[in-house]
Amino acid sequence: MHVTTSVARRVEPGREHDFVAWTDAGIALVRTFPGFLGGGWLRSSADPSEYYVIYRFASDSDRQAWTQSPVRKAWISRGEGVAIDRVEHRLSGVEGWFEPQSTLTHAVRVMGAPPPRWKQAITIWLGFFPLSLAINFGVIAHLEGVPLVLKTLIATLINTPLMVYLVLPWITARLRRWLDSR
Repeated sequence: MHVTTSVARRVEPGREHDFVAWTDAGIALVRTFPGFLGGGWLRSSADPSEYYVIYRFASDSDRQAWTQSPVRKAWISRGEGVAIDRVEHRLSGVEGWFEPQSTLTHAVRVMGAPPPRWKQAITIWLGFFPLSLAINFGVIAHLEGVPLVLKTLIATLINTPLMVYLVLPWITARLRRWLDSR
């Protein structure tokens, strides 16, 4: 499952060129790591001393290989005094749907931040309704005499993993253009 990490960094005054060179060097280094899918940086329009650096990996283990590597540690040490990490966000799979709409999210929206809540709601409903209907007809209808709480437990135990691992990825792939449009 893809993982996107965004880091907000405050750049020391007068060190903007150093920061850009240091960040570009880090992105060149991470490009050599397996599972790296891309990255870049953005400067905040609201605060010119704040930059957002984005990294995307094929899996969390690929991301961890980079973050725990001696190469990254050496690169980070070369950036001391240039910038201070303020906040880091990590989105993977469906958890990104529930990421709060923070200042950072708005700043990095062009890099794949979550769509507006109303689009999320429509997308989830488009998967949830037919799947729930199928489970109710295919499973729950055959559980006569089973208490409602147990029926609901069974339905949600089937529905949740199917939504997370199959239905939502399938639907979001097909609605990608619409979800990404503002």
